[in-house]
Amino acid sequence: MNTLKKRFSVLGLAWISLLVTNCTQKISSKLNLEKSLSNVESIKGRTEYLNSPYVTAGDRLYMIGHQNGQFPDLGWHVAGEMGGIWDHPIKLIDGFTGTIVINGQSTCLSQADEFVNYPFANKHAYQSAVKGLSIERFQFIPDGQEAVVIEYTFNNTEATDKTFTFLFDTYTDLRPVWLGEKTGMIDGNDEATWDEATNTWIVKDALNPWFVMFGGLNAEKANVTPVCNYQPQGKGCRAALSFTLTVPANSAKTIPITIAGSYQSSQQMKDTYQFVQTNASKLLAEKRLRYESIDHQTRLTIPDKKLEQAFRWVKYDTDWLIRDVPEIGRGLSAGLPDYPWWFGVDGEYALQGLIATGRKDVVYNAIDLIHKISKKTSDNGKILHEVSTNGAVFNDGNINETPQFASLIYKVYQWTGDKEFLAKYFPTIKKGLDWLMTKNDANGNLFPDGFGMMEIHGMNSEMIDVAVYTQKAFADAAEMAKAMDDNALATMYSDKAQLIRQKINKDFWVADANSFADFIGTKEQALHLIDDAIIRADTLKKPWAVEELNITKNKISALPANTSQGFVLHHNWVVNTPMEMGIADADKAIIALNTASKFVSPFGVFVTGIDRDETAGKDEMPTSLNRKIFTYTGAVMTLPTGVLAIAENNYGRPDRALHYLNAMTKSFSFALPGSIYEVSPDYGMVAQAWNLYSYGVPIVQQFFGIQPKASEKTILIQPQMPSTWHQASLENVKVGDNEIGIHYDNNSNNLTLKIEQSQSDWKLVLTFPTGKYHHFVLNGKVVVPINKGKSDIIESSEKKISLVLN
Repeated sequence: MNTLKKRFSVLGLAWISLLVTNCTQKISSKLNLEKSLSNVESIKGRTEYLNSPYVTAGDRLYMIGHQNGQFPDLGWHVAGEMGGIWDHPIKLIDGFTGTIVINGQSTCLSQADEFVNYPFANKHAYQSAVKGLSIERFQFIPDGQEAVVIEYTFNNTEATDKTFTFLFDTYTDLRPVWLGEKTGMIDGNDEATWDEATNTWIVKDALNPWFVMFGGLNAEKANVTPVCNYQPQGKGCRAALSFTLTVPANSAKTIPITIAGSYQSSQQMKDTYQFVQTNASKLLAEKRLRYESIDHQTRLTIPDKKLEQAFRWVKYDTDWLIRDVPEIGRGLSAGLPDYPWWFGVDGEYALQGLIATGRKDVVYNAIDLIHKISKKTSDNGKILHEVSTNGAVFNDGNINETPQFASLIYKVYQWTGDKEFLAKYFPTIKKGLDWLMTKNDANGNLFPDGFGMMEIHGMNSEMIDVAVYTQKAFADAAEMAKAMDDNALATMYSDKAQLIRQKINKDFWVADANSFADFIGTKEQALHLIDDAIIRADTLKKPWAVEELNITKNKISALPANTSQGFVLHHNWVVNTPMEMGIADADKAIIALNTASKFVSPFGVFVTGIDRDETAGKDEMPTSLNRKIFTYTGAVMTLPTGVLAIAENNYGRPDRALHYLNAMTKSFSFALPGSIYEVSPDYGMVAQAWNLYSYGVPIVQQFFGIQPKASEKTILIQPQMPSTWHQASLENVKVGDNEIGIHYDNNSNNLTLKIEQSQSDWKLVLTFPTGKYHHFVLNGKVVVPINKGKSDIIESSEKKISLVLN
């Protein structure tokens, strides 16, 4: 495989090596950590979004504030409490402030002039707060540690020395996570004590063994009251550190500060504090190296550098969402700041992207966590929807999550070939499919009843996404049953999958709407839902939707009583799931995809189509800067956009798929540099797990066409590139114990594919549409492809191949 690109430079690697072997507390206190990242890719934030959130991420602890350096009340799950520093299942700190006292005058560092994001750290720059001082606040969270490292660097830009006092004022809030009351977590008042031995503040919750401490080298207990006007809510307390500095003319000094916590014991917190404070440089170096490996794995190079960068950073962003609570488990949370816990369905999308980008460890941990808690909650194969980090289950599962779990397990098995993994989860899959059809299909028509992805009140009859994901689950379960040597079960599952597919194409298709139905239900249910939809459309001032809905209402009203059929009311994004899963008949699929293209904004696909403006596809998206109340109404989201990209690829339209990826990429760094919001371009969660599904599947599995069969030591490759990608490569893709790289070069005369694999006992099966190419030259020799109906196939087990087609 090719060597690493110089996003993390060779000089940087040498510096890291030095730190790892020579790290001491003395070195840590003198080095400016941020300077060590001078050759690491970073993205500067937009000035107009300084008053919006950022994330400093770790797997045990994370910090959320605003890019301007403040910590305002954020979020709605626990109103105003979702920001600050969290050590799940508790919160440690609401936030902190910095004050400069110079020549008797106090200045609060209340408004950073610039925010810079790194893949694993971030920086706030205060360039105009104090005359003659340029101040930077840098922070990162070490892997596996309940601590954050913060460095303030003071650059004296004048020709005379400066002596001043710096006050670090902290507002603790040791409190439980959402649903804490379900597990007996009762919040008490915080009590602070100054520890002379370590020059730190130690704070304890009065009712619980919850602790936080903070300090820094040469810190003193502050005797001056800071001037920052910051009074967060909660039962926390305020305590400040004081540092006296003299910064020589035209030079700089750095103050390192460590914050550590524990929800178990004071001693555990102190041990963490001492370890992290002593080893900060080493821990940063280790985190940097780990992020290099994320960049290295499934590394994309394409002509569109913004999309290439977005793909790279979505891999980083996903890592921000790993939430490790040892007593509960380690898994991928849904999004920050308001969904920092675990979900069934979010993982069922996101983990497909993760396994395609080489993160088997995270995938296995996340599946184990959801499976374990689901089994404890509902030992019938049902997969949960949402569980907090204290183990309290909020929703034991919507109907779609159980079949989607089955398909996730099969997808992971395809990539890993791990028979033990399959054997572990297949009993739950069998139980779940039985529960799905025996307990949720009252009329026996093979369409389970209940809520799917659309959480609209009343939409819990036979939903299109539930039906589609059920069909896919039975098809995938048939293959898993074969792998488990249960051929009778495989036949039963396969027959059921085929029948459900036929019924979806027949019963859910609404010809006069050129679309699959949102749901199948009764006339009476449809009329109730349409009245609600008219109110919604009218409130959002969508006159076209009101007109369309009234016409639809008149048609429905004329139906006989108790009529049951498919209805198109909301144009919800889930009507595209038959194409996402590739089960829609080709003629219907193209019609439906063309219809879907009407319900878009410049940033992607509307969750609910009737929310679009009349100038769909051209209108400017309203931003979060103009929204006062949190709501998902009118949302354009990355998941529906990614689903439509996948759907277009399934029916041979990669250019249209790329169009949706480019629309989604317009949101990249729009508000938070390096991230793509949940709601495009700048609303909802600032980091969202399922974004990796929306990028990973269409790029890795469809454009490059990598379809693994790891259990057979076979990789199917069926490239389907956008017409503008004349050259593209995807390197270091893990499949089982193999690793492959694909280099694609398409000029006016020839298509050249160069493929490398690390193992010599694996078969590569390259597939092309029959008749598209007439000459095949494999490693310099003319070969005749194997023809199988619609496909021309070339097979090879060599470690390096070069295939030229024309």
